Parts: sequence; structure tokens; C-alpha cells
Amino acid sequence: MEFFFQRQYRGPLKGILLDWAGTTMDYGCYAPATVFVEVYRRKGVPIAVDEARVPMGAHKKVHIRKISQLPEVSQRWQAALGRQPNEDDIEGMFQDFIPLQLACLADYADLIPGTLEAVADFRKRGLKIGSTTGYTGEMMKLLLHEAKKRNYAPDSTVCATDVPAGRPEPWMCVQNAMNLGIFPMEAMVKVDDTLPGIEEGLNCNMWTIGLALTGNEVGLNHAEVKNAPADELKRKLDRAYGRMAQCGAHYVVDGIWDVPAVLDDINARLRRGERP
Repeated sequence: MEFFFQRQYRGPLKGILLDWAGTTMDYGCYAPATVFVEVYRRKGVPIAVDEARVPMGAHKKVHIRKISQLPEVSQRWQAALGRQPNEDDIEGMFQDFIPLQLACLADYADLIPGTLEAVADFRKRGLKIGSTTGYTGEMMKLLLHEAKKRNYAPDSTVCATDVPAGRPEPWMCVQNAMNLGIFPMEAMVKVDDTLPGIEEGLNCNMWTIGLALTGNEVGLNHAEVKNAPADELKRKLDRAYGRMAQCGAHYVVDGIWDVPAVLDDINARLRRGERP
């Protein structure tokens, strides 16, 4: 046989998966970063906020472990405690992390400007809205309550603790697709402000959109962004755009308010038979 034919999906987008901190709420992704700093301080090992942000997007226990593996942090740990951290240390810090995070989550639960307008646009398009997170189920119960008070309620939320492994593995995206009843995966978009969150979508063969300004990569809240010197903000933003593009994001934009225009472009690409 001389001719072979390839099956292609040429329909529209059906769903969108949104991250939480830095994407829809908690401008600058401060809630987890501040608690990671405190957890390490209690061990007598000071870390900088920028160090706390490095593994952002991962399951929180995995995040704590990855911080401990940073060369500078590892050296400080050795100097302070005379040995390297072990799994008992990681588990102990994670158990400290949980109540500390629960205690401050509501303080960082305000929606990022443009979130409600973007969600309304997604609904108008007929998209189902899911979400993935590195937070635990207990933390998400609190955040879902806070989000609902602010008129945001996704159709599905999957935590890292609900699946075999969190980001960058694709299982939270897969579970969302199942919960929402959506296939194929190229009919879905993953929106995230962290590199593991982008990889999560890519590993599930979804379109991915990185949010550079409002999340972990820039690491400034709304007021800090407004007051930051222009050259400093440009440097941080350029770095964020570059890192997300290098990670493989199909698109990188400033914030969730820019996503609707991207969806138009993705739909046009789908009509042409393109895949992520």
C-alpha cells in the first residue's frame, strides 16, 4: 500500500486546567514560599525566599526535599547540624509545614486581577474548568472555600495527594480529564506559573501556557510589581519568559487576563490539524 492516513483531531478546545497560587490567586505565589523559609529557619538553617521558590509547583514534601538538595542549602545544613538532611528531617519539616501553611493560606487567597473575567470568558466558550495543585487535600479544602467566597469555583480540582505522583508527572491532568469527561488530550490547555506545572501539561500532551508576571518566576505581588523599578522588573520578566519558553511552553504571557486571546490561536491551530 502506497498511501497511509493519519487520524487527526480538528475540533475545538473542550477544557482548561488552571493552577492555583500565582495563576488564579496569591499574586506572586507568596503563601508557600514564606512557609518554606520558616520551616527551614526552625531547623537552624536559613534559606532565602528565592531558594524556597526553586522547586515551586511540586508536591510540598517533594518541594522540601528538593530545597535540601540545593548545594548552598546543603552546605548550610552541614555547617549547622554537622550532617546532611535525611528523610526523617524531610518528614519532620513537612509535618511542621502543614499547620503553618493552613494558618496563613486565607491571608493569600485574593484572586489575581483578571481571573474572574478570564473564567467568564472560558465559560462563554463552553470550556470545562479543572485545576491541579501541589497543595494537599486539606489545604485545598480551605482554598476552595476561599475561592468560592470570591466567586471562583472550578469544575474539578485534583491535588498531588490524589494521584500516584505530582508534577511534573501528568497524573493530575489525567485525573482532571477523567473527572471532566474530556478527550483527546489535545483538546485541553494547561495554564501554570511554574516550570513543573508546564512540564505536567506537556507530559500529558496538552497545550501549555506559562504565566510569567503573576507567579513564582518573578515572585512579586501586585503592589510590588507596580512599585518595582522598570529595569528590575524587565530583567525578572525577561528571565521568566526565557525559562518558560526553554521549558517547552507553547505560549508565555504575563497573566491569566492574556489567556483568552491565546485560546483563539490554539483553536485556529487545531482546525489546521496541528497538535501540541
